[in-house]
Amino acid sequence: MCLAVPGRIERLFDRGGIAMAQMGFGAVRKEICVEYLPDVVVGDYAIVHVGFAISRLDEAAALETLRLMADAGIAGDGSEDAPTGGSGPGRAPTGTSGGVR
Repeated sequence: MCLAVPGRIERLFDRGGIAMAQMGFGAVRKEICVEYLPDVVVGDYAIVHVGFAISRLDEAAALETLRLMADAGIAGDGSEDAPTGGSGPGRAPTGTSGGVR
């Protein structure tokens, strides 16, 4: 199963001519390619799949999606103080088939 997860853009930067971002997924931070979304800015939310931001998402929809995922036990709630490690409410998914890369 593949999973696309909403994350918040915290920092934008360039890596070898490729638009990148540091994105937050609860307490987890990942470097994500944002080349497909050239007009994103810090603070925007985007849907991320296998390391690529594929669609911008408004904050209300992102937070609701994260809440629903946390309720289902498959992702964190997007809060900055969410615990790390494992899976379940307040935690980012782990493993190769459900996590954000």
